[in-house]
Amino acid sequence: MKSLKSAKMGFFILALLLFWLKTYIIYLSEFNLGVNNLLQHFLLFINPLSSGLVLLGLALFFKGNRFGITLLIIDTLLTLFMYANIMFYRDYDTFITIQTLMQTENASSIGKSVLNLFEWHDFLYTLDLIVLGVLFRKWKTDWPEVHVNLKKPFAVLASGVIVFTVNLGLAEIDRPQLLQRVFDNNYIVKYLGAPNFAVLNTVQTVKASAKRSMASSDDIKEVENYTNKKYAEPNAEYFGKATGKNIIKIHLESFQSFLIDYKLHGEEVTPFLNSLVHDKSKNFTYFDNFFHQTGQGKTADAELLMDNSLYGLPQGAAFVTKDTNTYQSLPAILDQKQNYTSAVFHGDEKSFWNRNQIYKHLGVDEFYGSSYYDMSEEKVVNYGLKDKPFFKQSMPALEKLEEQDDPFYAHMLTLTHHYPFLLDEGDESIAPAETGDGTVDRYFQTARYLDESLEQFFKDLKKKGLYEHSVIMIYGDHYGISENHNRAMSEILGEEITPLKNANLQRVPFMIRVPGVDSQGINHEYTGQADVMPTMLHLLGINADNYIQFGTDMFSDEHRDFVPFRNGNFMTEDYSYVKNVFYDNETGKAIEEPTAEMKELRDQVHYELSLNDEVLNGDLLRFYEPSNDWEPIDPSKYQYGESNEEENR
Repeated sequence: MKSLKSAKMGFFILALLLFWLKTYIIYLSEFNLGVNNLLQHFLLFINPLSSGLVLLGLALFFKGNRFGITLLIIDTLLTLFMYANIMFYRDYDTFITIQTLMQTENASSIGKSVLNLFEWHDFLYTLDLIVLGVLFRKWKTDWPEVHVNLKKPFAVLASGVIVFTVNLGLAEIDRPQLLQRVFDNNYIVKYLGAPNFAVLNTVQTVKASAKRSMASSDDIKEVENYTNKKYAEPNAEYFGKATGKNIIKIHLESFQSFLIDYKLHGEEVTPFLNSLVHDKSKNFTYFDNFFHQTGQGKTADAELLMDNSLYGLPQGAAFVTKDTNTYQSLPAILDQKQNYTSAVFHGDEKSFWNRNQIYKHLGVDEFYGSSYYDMSEEKVVNYGLKDKPFFKQSMPALEKLEEQDDPFYAHMLTLTHHYPFLLDEGDESIAPAETGDGTVDRYFQTARYLDESLEQFFKDLKKKGLYEHSVIMIYGDHYGISENHNRAMSEILGEEITPLKNANLQRVPFMIRVPGVDSQGINHEYTGQADVMPTMLHLLGINADNYIQFGTDMFSDEHRDFVPFRNGNFMTEDYSYVKNVFYDNETGKAIEEPTAEMKELRDQVHYELSLNDEVLNGDLLRFYEPSNDWEPIDPSKYQYGESNEEENR
């Protein structure tokens, strides 16, 4: 012990071992990394060593007390980095990136739910720092202020590089092209560790910036050829049937499809939505195999997908990091082709998800944010205006849009059914679930509140004469219950939440009513959010083949029969690809020997996602002209000032 405390290397090794152990425990207990085999377990165990050697090893370049102080500072920063990722993962089911740090409005919003995210055991992650701090006070007098022998610190750093190289080589064996095909951040953390993922994300961010400056008109040709081959001809029975109709698009925050027809305590959780799904008067077509395809951007990604048929990015949100890109969005196309006025309604600050900037580049005419609404304390909960007053207060603006000669496209963004699913006692109309997981238990109460607000909104639309002449579209934006709550969800659903089951839980509702057109009832086609824009264009009589879109018409006989996820997974009617494993949908079992067709589809999905990223990172749509009469969107023409909102009250 005497020789240990008298040598800097002894203190360094102890700090390294404690950091290594703590990080491994965090990986196992806090993150759902999908470790499937012995090699992956070994990589998960070994990957903290390389970053620990390199980062903590920097302290060895200092002498005497400064060595100990520097090491403690580095170790504390690493602990804060890991804990920030723990908190972020609990809320968003993913890791912090450079892009998410840029999203200040959204990063700060986690503070609203920090108490719900805190766990009693979190203080244990500081025990190693306490131990090291105590030992530092006792041992620092034994470290002489002598000249630093540079051989040792350089040897430690070299050891870290060697460990990382071996780590990466083994990871490439289990996951070929790991760094070339970054579709799922969990993969990188599982194989290489959280600190190394942060470094990789920084490099990718710099490369993406450089890619835009180097892009040219030639780069869009490959994308155009791919989307042209995918194009699905419209169904003649539906083409143009919505021409001239208003469009009201209702965004169901965090709403997963398992809620449809689900009964809690013997009661239907969403009786109104259930009535639309099972309506025998043929009003709504309900797609029960419709999936969200969002990534880190969550709601923002859903908006991007629905109005542009583009996926989000592997990290961050295009709404924030690509807010000056060129887009050829649904609002702009409807404006230029059929004189539609577009409006977005959202009971929160306009800057949330950078909407006040990105909407200008999407050609959104009017944006009603929190300054338009009465945000009295009793009308607000969690992230913004409650859904019932939101719909009520939006009606005057909708009526004013209806008074215009031209049709309108209105996007209604709900908020109450949002993590951590908080509701005032007076708004509760169903008892919570009883799993012991507060998030899951409250989820059903806010879902019921949202359902009731929709029923009220429909009554108001009919009363004001807006319902009969409007296309009504209802969709879920992303999951509400993450994998962190699998135990409670297993209790709710009465079955184990396997990786395949979790993928199936990514279904969100999509239902649509077109006035004068009989519905299909329940449509079982496998579809996703990227398919909505081409579907809407064809319903309005506009050929979608003129535009760069990764989705296809949901009503077309040629509709593609696979649904890509942002992380590279995908679903088909017969089989699915989840976390690098193919599954038979009927049996739920892994397919040991995938067919050549399955592998080809997997490669196509990854190719499609890479093309999408080329479009966004290179801002390639600036080089693409959809038609001779297309006018690029001029964002300077759009202003979302409060005076406009006051006038429309």
